Amino acid sequence: MIPPTIEWRDGRVRLIDQRVLPERLEFVEPATVDELCEAIRTLAVRGAPALGVAGAMGMALAAVTGEDPEGAAARIVATRPTAVNLAWGVTRGLEADDPVAEAVRLAEDDVARNRRLGAHGAPLVPDGGRVLTHCNAGALACAGYGTALGVIRAAHEAGRRPSVWVGETRPVLQGARLTAWELDRLGIPATLVADVMAASLMASGEVDCVVVGADRIAANGDVANKVGTYGLAVLARHHGIPFYVAAPMSTVDPSCATGADIPIERRSGDEVTSIEGHRIAPAGVAAENRAFDVTPAELVTAIVTEEGLFRAPYGFGSTT
Repeated sequence: MIPPTIEWRDGRVRLIDQRVLPERLEFVEPATVDELCEAIRTLAVRGAPALGVAGAMGMALAAVTGEDPEGAAARIVATRPTAVNLAWGVTRGLEADDPVAEAVRLAEDDVARNRRLGAHGAPLVPDGGRVLTHCNAGALACAGYGTALGVIRAAHEAGRRPSVWVGETRPVLQGARLTAWELDRLGIPATLVADVMAASLMASGEVDCVVVGADRIAANGDVANKVGTYGLAVLARHHGIPFYVAAPMSTVDPSCATGADIPIERRSGDEVTSIEGHRIAPAGVAAENRAFDVTPAELVTAIVTEEGLFRAPYGFGSTT
């Protein structure tokens, strides 16, 4: 139903091109580190777990093309500073005796970890539960299966009959373009809503839980995720709704004591002032485009990982 997001094929990296979804399902095949960096920078591939695999595959590309591995590693890591998985994958590839074999192994392992994560999280979704999610944390954000959507997918496969409120996720519309596309392919009932409708849905009792992914989790449990996540967590707390974060342990960064230590990526203001190349704001107006925000640990009901559920106080130590 959903092809592999990222895989190694014949000395190249093969990616679903997420820039053209949902209109077309197309693939790009970066054959050099610079081509892969461009694919990462322009969001042809995105999502923390997928970026981890992409980082390892970048080191595989460096190995087969004869590039300096240290220089390649630095260029790859610099493309997206918030998602810790990218540097994690690059390090795994850099330290491997066989970077190609390690990249392939990490892709396979990612799918297996996400399935375990989904199994741990599925019981959190009530029977017939109405789940609100933000951005895209499904198969497209991973090598396969998904994290936040993996929880919903596992609940669906277990017969729990979830339905999903899909926040559109301005400014790049990952919810509208990617999450809605995935849920449609999976046969999971979904309704697209404007981001600003979340409070109204919660106030009217139409949300049973919120499930989101993460791009980096600090040692104390603070969570960096797509901008807008923090606001949803505040709303969920006000309305007494569980707020769950689903992410593999590779997303936990024990070197960041709190969310204040997490670097927040700033992207071009053009993503805010234009949609699909069509300008929606007056020429010359200033636009701030922070790609992520940080949700304090005290607003998180539980963090769902492949190793099980974690609840406050988090106190994450070393990770695997």
